[in-house]
Amino acid sequence: MARGVNKVVLIGTLGCVFDCRTLPGSNTSVATFSIATNENYKDQTGAVQTRTEWHRLVLWNGLANIARQSTESLRNAILQ
Repeated sequence: MARGVNKVVLIGTLGCVFDCRTLPGSNTSVATFSIATNENYKDQTGAVQTRTEWHRLVLWNGLANIARQSTESLRNAILQ
């Protein structure tokens, strides 16, 4: 069986709900938020259509802290 690494790059707009909290009884930080990505395509009639897909993200510890600091002033994001 082949082993590999999956890598995703999301370029989109941050959703309005961003939640960053510390789990009770520990110093573990958790950040949850959504990012919207758009895809433009032509339908059968030739009209340009836009499809929006929402991605729900959960970040832990150091990444959660970085996201909390970064998203305070940003609206667009690139996640890798």
